[in-house]
Amino acid sequence: MTEQPISRYPVPDINDLPEDIRTLILEVQEQTGFVPNVFLALAYRTDEFRAFFAYHNALMEREGGLTQVDKEMIIVATSGFNQCIYCVIAHGAILRIRERNTLVADQIATNYQKADISPRQQAMLDFAVMIAADSASIDDDDIELLKAHDFSADDIWDIAGISALYALSNRMANFARIRPNDEFFLMGRLSRDDC
Repeated sequence: MTEQPISRYPVPDINDLPEDIRTLILEVQEQTGFVPNVFLALAYRTDEFRAFFAYHNALMEREGGLTQVDKEMIIVATSGFNQCIYCVIAHGAILRIRERNTLVADQIATNYQKADISPRQQAMLDFAVMIAADSASIDDDDIELLKAHDFSADDIWDIAGISALYALSNRMANFARIRPNDEFFLMGRLSRDDC
């Protein structure tokens, strides 16, 4: 079997990248043990790489009412809706690790409406997928439903922002045919010895 390219676009050599981007990628490699392909693929256009990850970090590292598990659920559900294999696989792995649940990420990616999640999480994902699918149809009733589940105005903004950012990410990953790293497929799953 031949190795498939990680993107339909050229992937720059890490050593040829600007220092700030190279440093960021090497920090991620140090944390994870590998370089996620999305970093290499998006480094094709360095200004857009910086802008994407600045907005990503502003949303994903922001303190608020959403937990890191909530944020990953949003990404997996909307990425499943958008049929983005890269984000489903990569963020499914992160969700499995953060939730400490080997099933929920697959359930959410396949059909979040039948996943083993709370009514609050269900309402959050309904709204997130609405942002991904048909944001023009959102009305005050949709906002009030989230408020009834104790989401604040800032939490609702975060749900919308994460959904919108990953709509962009999903479309770029699909367009560029960014391939998920093999490492993601087994992360957070039980080994055969544990079954």
